[in-house]
Amino acid sequence: MSRRVEIWTDGACSGNPGPGGWGAVLRYGGHEKELKGGEALTTNNRMELTAAIEALQSLKRSCEVIVHTDSQYLRGGVTGWINGWKSNGWRTAAKKPVKNEDLWRALDAAAEPHKVEWRWVKGHADDELNVRADQLARDGLAAASGATAAGNARRGRRRTS
Repeated sequence: MSRRVEIWTDGACSGNPGPGGWGAVLRYGGHEKELKGGEALTTNNRMELTAAIEALQSLKRSCEVIVHTDSQYLRGGVTGWINGWKSNGWRTAAKKPVKNEDLWRALDAAAEPHKVEWRWVKGHADDELNVRADQLARDGLAAASGATAAGNARRGRRRTS
């Protein structure tokens, strides 16, 4: 497992829930790849998780991976809480169902073939690739917002926010 890939991820949402987007920048050696997408109705946390899932799933071989995220929810969940949730049958310490369980399971599976280090970065600061991931997430949000507005227009409704 000598391949080392660095990934920067971010999620964005307008309203919570509302239209949202996710973005990721992958760097391997001198190569970079950008990924982005969005959903018409989602939450910011779901977009943060989706960015990491999509980036990890895009890797074709097992790699050493450093994931840079500005989401404490993502980093805290994947480096700590997830082990307890799995032991408790995907229940929290308070015995309640884990929110976004579908995405946490998908993230766990996407990370499994890799050796992943999760690093927190301050959002909207001086990390150039975090800023790029944020822009990709906002681009995904804009596309999802456009799809929402178009759908509302077809149904005779106007989007007001």
